[in-house]
Amino acid sequence: MMIRPCPLARPAGSGPTCRVPVRRAAPLLVVLALFGCATSEPRPVLYPNAHYQSVGDAAARRDIHDCRRQARAFGTAGGQGGEIARGTASGALIGGAAAGAWGAVRGDAAERAVAGAAAGGAGGLARGVVRASEPPPLYRNFVQRCLRERGYDVIGWR
Repeated sequence: MMIRPCPLARPAGSGPTCRVPVRRAAPLLVVLALFGCATSEPRPVLYPNAHYQSVGDAAARRDIHDCRRQARAFGTAGGQGGEIARGTASGALIGGAAAGAWGAVRGDAAERAVAGAAAGGAGGLARGVVRASEPPPLYRNFVQRCLRERGYDVIGWR
């Protein structure tokens, strides 16, 4: 295991060294950043119609919360882990095949196929995480209908 000097270190021997191998830390930081971005769940945006103005912002927020709770209780939110796994697997397959084909031309197919599969899998995982941050259509439709029945007008999600 090779420990490299930290990028901000002073001349050799006088500065701090990184405790985590660079090759292991970088993918972990990318995944953590993606999951951090995916944790903020989109919320419906309401048009300030007469009903919204009459009940006020606090009541509208409570109604949004209640409609979202009802949608989850009804089972419309659904787990999206399968979609993330499928995206990761398909990315690994495509990346491995493409890099392996290029490696066959250059004479190092196995090594390039493994690297391509890793890169493709990471790309598929990132795409799956981003897509999983969007509410499923059934959940979104349930919440919008619930709010419409209460007199609100949903103009989008943010």
